[in-house]
Amino acid sequence: MTRGREVLDLPVWSRASGPSHGPHCRDAMAHLDSEVKEERLREDLKFYFMNPCEKFRARQQIPWKLGLQILKIVMVTSQLVRFGLSNQLVVAFKEENIAAFKHLFLRGYSGTDEDDYSCSVFTQEDTYESIFFAINQYHRLGNLSLGTLGYGEKEDNRVGLKVCKQHYKKGTMFPSNETLNIDSDIEIDCIHLGLQALSNNPQDWKNSSFFKLEFYRLLQIEISFQLKGIDPQTIYSRELPDCYVFQNMITFDNKAHSGKIKIYFNSDANIEECKDLNISGSIQRNTQYVLVFDAFVIVICLASLILCTRSIVLALRLRKRFLNFFLEKYKRHVCNTDQWEFVNGWYVLVIISDLMTIVGSILKMEIKAKNLTNYDLCSILLGTSTLLVWVGVIRYLGYFQAYNVLILTMQASLPKVLRFCACAGMIYLGYTFCGWIVLGPYHNKFEKLNTVAECLFSLVNGDDMYATFAHIQQKSLLVWLFSRLYLYSFISLFIYMILSLFIALITDSYDTIKKYQKNGFPATDLQEFLKECSSKEKCQQESSAFLPRICCLRRNGSDDHLILVN
Repeated sequence: MTRGREVLDLPVWSRASGPSHGPHCRDAMAHLDSEVKEERLREDLKFYFMNPCEKFRARQQIPWKLGLQILKIVMVTSQLVRFGLSNQLVVAFKEENIAAFKHLFLRGYSGTDEDDYSCSVFTQEDTYESIFFAINQYHRLGNLSLGTLGYGEKEDNRVGLKVCKQHYKKGTMFPSNETLNIDSDIEIDCIHLGLQALSNNPQDWKNSSFFKLEFYRLLQIEISFQLKGIDPQTIYSRELPDCYVFQNMITFDNKAHSGKIKIYFNSDANIEECKDLNISGSIQRNTQYVLVFDAFVIVICLASLILCTRSIVLALRLRKRFLNFFLEKYKRHVCNTDQWEFVNGWYVLVIISDLMTIVGSILKMEIKAKNLTNYDLCSILLGTSTLLVWVGVIRYLGYFQAYNVLILTMQASLPKVLRFCACAGMIYLGYTFCGWIVLGPYHNKFEKLNTVAECLFSLVNGDDMYATFAHIQQKSLLVWLFSRLYLYSFISLFIYMILSLFIALITDSYDTIKKYQKNGFPATDLQEFLKECSSKEKCQQESSAFLPRICCLRRNGSDDHLILVN
């Protein structure tokens, strides 16, 4: 197959030297130029819609993009696996330290959180003992902790604890007389306990007026402190260790005044650059190898990005030529479906993946060099880019009819599925709000809107049905009866009707695609134009040159299960 730039064989009279004379000669020359232009456009279009193997067979053009994609899949996946193992060490170190903090600073912690809080107290004595226990444990941290922990400085550059209490400004309460006189303005009082103060007689700060609590006015108490730690386990993975700053806060929540004070423990772990690292061995050399590998990944993705962007630009130019030609010859515009055929969605997918990989690799190199510590953003970028890279493999599997059915079915059913989901979503939201309002106080899965949505989605998939029915508290007969009606109607409606209709839409699209593959797809203007030939001899050449081939092999009679797709 040639590019289509060769001039067609001209009649003898048209190749004669000297100027042409007469209107018939000029019209013949104009008509011949138009045919040459049309054949060039047709051959360019046919070449554009070839697969990489056919392009190589037609013009000996090496499929650089295909080779780059294969190499990129291997390198990006290897990069992600290595970064994932490193990120697991970071997450494990944070979670294990938080678990250790709860056992160190929470009195009577059982090892398992109670709902969304860690533990609770029910008497004034237990409240005082829990507060003093946390303070004493902080003071004795060096003799208690098994980890590599030390004291950190707070915002005011002071080492120690900060204890704050929130309470109503003033008031009196006599429940036996049903009398309440309260000022709703909230006051916040704080006290700082440094290591020196804690080292003195504990009775001095325990007997201070600050710890004389009036529980009927008390809203909450917050104990905040900062700890620093070093994660040396990365040394075994041939990586430089990270330094951590843990912003810890213990909250005693008495806002409900129900006789139960909930105790929350929150810890915000931040990674900081270690000020002085002196590690001998092969860690530095291993770090340099990883940085070189990441740089090579960036180069590969940048080359892929340039090639795919170039292909899109050339495709848009080719579309412009086709639109102008079609308008000039047939005096009408090309339909939108044919115009979108020139925009290769796979190239757009590759470009997005390359951009995310480049940014994620740069972040990974900075993290490896300990200049940045944003593991979460880096993992999101690299993980999403790897997902898109592997999704792009479907493009090459689509050259086989058995695999191409999935792509065509998704394309055909997507508009109908989206419209159907928009309607079903309204019903789903209605059930979500209704369940949150009515069942929220009686069922832990309906306490928040997000948990209600997750619970209903699990029910649609047939998961956790009995537990959802059984956990409804039977304190109110009316609510219990409503919960049965609510759950039975939701499950019946979504599983037996909506979900069945959803599957039917996809099945209908699949049947349509199978019928088209058997009887032929409806021809569009673009496909009709590609089938046209200017002469019988040209038709014979084109029909033999564009026979479908897969992976550069000639098609045999037994290869009817293979088709050519873009």
